[in-house]
Amino acid sequence: MAIYTYETIPSAPDQPVRTYEIRQSMKDAALTSHPETGEPIRRVITGGLGIMTSGKGGASATPSSGHGCGAGCGCG
Repeated sequence: MAIYTYETIPSAPDQPVRTYEIRQSMKDAALTSHPETGEPIRRVITGGLGIMTSGKGGASATPSSGHGCGAGCGCG
């Protein structure tokens, strides 16, 4: 089971956006309404952590540019 971040979709500009973390299967479709309140919600795409290991003949997690983030942005 994964934990996904959802936020409410305000119906008026003065309504606050509330954020929820909801546990659901990765196979489940994104929710469109909060399971308890029925409020309209949307899934928020967030960054994740990917871990690569180098094995025999496998890919390396170390970027060839030597940068810390691996995006070639010059940050490292």
